[in-house]
Amino acid sequence: MQESGKTKYMALMEELKEKILSGEIKPGDKMPSENELAARCNLSRHTVRKAIAILENEGYVTAEHGKGTFCSERMKHRKNSRNIAVITTYISDYIFPRLIQGMDRVLTEQGYSIILKNTGNSRQKEAQCLEDILTKDVEGLIIEPSKSQILCRNMHLYNRLDEFQIPYVFIQGRYPQMQQKPTILMDDEKGCYLITRYLIELGHRHIVGIFKADDSQGAERHKGYAKALQEAGMPYLPEQVIWFHTEDRKVKPAVMTRMMLERKIPMDAVVCYNDQIALEVMRTLQEQGKKVPEDISVTGYDDSAIAKSGPVGLTTIAHPQEELGAMAAELLLELIHGVTVEESKVQRLIEPELIIRESCRDRR
Repeated sequence: MQESGKTKYMALMEELKEKILSGEIKPGDKMPSENELAARCNLSRHTVRKAIAILENEGYVTAEHGKGTFCSERMKHRKNSRNIAVITTYISDYIFPRLIQGMDRVLTEQGYSIILKNTGNSRQKEAQCLEDILTKDVEGLIIEPSKSQILCRNMHLYNRLDEFQIPYVFIQGRYPQMQQKPTILMDDEKGCYLITRYLIELGHRHIVGIFKADDSQGAERHKGYAKALQEAGMPYLPEQVIWFHTEDRKVKPAVMTRMMLERKIPMDAVVCYNDQIALEVMRTLQEQGKKVPEDISVTGYDDSAIAKSGPVGLTTIAHPQEELGAMAAELLLELIHGVTVEESKVQRLIEPELIIRESCRDRR
């Protein structure tokens, strides 16, 4: 019964949880007794009891004195709770408070409450959040997928949402195998195209790009960067592109920028994945004796508070966070209420807007 790296009771707990989530064990079904599980799995009753206790604590099963343990009726999803689950990658900083504010405004007006969770952009934590949501009475879900450029490994949980007829809307990205699902997105390819084209029009010829490799926003922004270079007849040079992942986002962009300067790779502008990365790049350039924008122009993406309050006003792309959140809530409510939505309208794009500030210099 024991799996590599797992205690016996945790392995049993996860086996039983998977059977509940897959529908093999249905709401109201009586669970096997402690004696039955102990004999079948060659475990002690104490080990079995610990596994069942975790499932009960998490709401998957309920114990009835004198009768036994049963799969929780909560798994039936009564759909009259007026609860909406919202799962984002982060909650407390950057663009996320206003994103959630937009959802809350629309949902509160319609008498709904939000159950809020975050994943830290971890697929494992996303699975935990979805598992928890599947034990609660929710009428719908708004979710920002974790590492959306990578194939989804939680498809069984999304399939359970479909089976329970719980509608969900993706925001800011979607998984490769879920391209037709309801989604609210920024047109990130066009956004990065606009900002790269702007730098080219200012006379920049050595434009470094910094992009996130594990989410679809990074992939789309990279497409816009490459498209603008191609249209201008400028070469796309792999050595002028920095890719980073969620785990190294706080370190790699700055380190690689410094290494490019040390290797004397030509650089007169940097297109950054977002405003947070742009701020770190500007700090690195300053440490290396470079001035922004006198020596090197820098751009961001999202028009966050960072873009407006930094030492140099950041040229960036506007991200209407509150509007995006409101649009996601409105689309979800349409799905909940059974409004017939045209297939083309289930995937909605927000047009980008270039915000010009002082971080770019005309080099013509």
